Amino acid sequence: MSRSRIVIVGAGFAGYQTARTLSRKLRGAAEIVLVNPNDYFLYLPLLPEVSAGLLEARRVSVSLAGTLPKVRLVLGEVHGVDLDGRSITYTDPEGHEKRMGYDRLVLTVGSVNKLLPIPGVAEHAVGFRGMPEALYLRDHISRQIALAANAEDPEECRARTTFVVVGAGYTGTEVAAHGKMFTDSLARQHARSPGGMRADARPRWMLLDIADRVLPGLDEKLAQTADRVLRKRGVEVRTGTSVKEATKDGVLLNTGEFVPTRSLIWCVGVRPDPLVEQLGLPTERGRLIVDEYLNVPGHPDVFACGDAAAVPDLTNPGQYTAMTAQHAHRQGKTAAHNIMASYGVGDRRPYKHSDLGFVVDLGGLQAAANPFGIPLSGPVANLVTRGYHLAAMPGNRIRVAADWALDAVLRRQAVQLGVLDAWSVPLDTASPETARLRG
Repeated sequence: MSRSRIVIVGAGFAGYQTARTLSRKLRGAAEIVLVNPNDYFLYLPLLPEVSAGLLEARRVSVSLAGTLPKVRLVLGEVHGVDLDGRSITYTDPEGHEKRMGYDRLVLTVGSVNKLLPIPGVAEHAVGFRGMPEALYLRDHISRQIALAANAEDPEECRARTTFVVVGAGYTGTEVAAHGKMFTDSLARQHARSPGGMRADARPRWMLLDIADRVLPGLDEKLAQTADRVLRKRGVEVRTGTSVKEATKDGVLLNTGEFVPTRSLIWCVGVRPDPLVEQLGLPTERGRLIVDEYLNVPGHPDVFACGDAAAVPDLTNPGQYTAMTAQHAHRQGKTAAHNIMASYGVGDRRPYKHSDLGFVVDLGGLQAAANPFGIPLSGPVANLVTRGYHLAAMPGNRIRVAADWALDAVLRRQAVQLGVLDAWSVPLDTASPETARLRG
């Protein structure tokens, strides 16, 4: 095998695992280049805990250079792929456009926030797909509670302490569960100060979904557990409900009710990165079509996996694998194996998924999990959930465990860092115009 260049675009679960597996197996026989806008791998499942002040941002940000020593990291945003010329074009952090050739290309560009044509949402909602959004939301929540504590108008106070989460999937459910605990803690702290929080200004969280239950599409027992915990904690779960219009003063629901709020958190789902559309290749609901070996048909030197790829689900013929971290993680390893096979090292291997179950962290000692199909809830499920996350993380395990331990015995720190403004986290990450509108 001659020294060749394997370029991996994106360092999410799929890209990271592809790079990691190749670096261990090839042992320097090929140049492995990882192109990513940031110098870290983001462990997305724990992002709700960052927004709730439980974990520090660096805990869920794993250094690429520190954990992938045999991989060349290139900071940049890829915006073009020349399939005939076997090269990519990207823009580095300082705005310089550059080109790079490849012998093998792995597209793992992931996904971005999914938008719906609802008036006002793009301008007034905040998404939840990256570190900037989590940091902004943490500051925003703390700021709203502090402003509510000093609001003389009861209506303003209630609007500032009302938080509306749209989308009751994994992300939305965990954001609402952790957020309610966070704001209750903040409100208690302000209530102890002179002239503090109004007695009737208990933080209000609403979780909306057009489906008939939370965690739609997942195990029903898991959903029932999550629903029970949320309602007991005081979260208003509204199924069959969504937003009809958003304004700076609140949201109009499809039921006709207007909810005054300063906080609309958009967790309705994701869509493939816009780069996929620019390739001019066949797609399935925006995802790049690949075969069971994660190869792009007609381009044997191009592979794709993770959220950006429509990977055939061999356990359900005619279907495609879901856009989950569990699939992306495993697909990355399979892609690495098949890239090696393309050089004559080993045989190709089709991607076939074996479901290990799901875990949902509901804050405190509460969680819902079904490892290997066994339904669990409460502290036992919480132990399984945290154990799973520690095992799945490629680094920072001790630091994460230490933060969890400290949170169990110390009062949570809640200070506004002021590092991001609303215009820095537009809901449509592909639209600079939206960023300007939010400013």
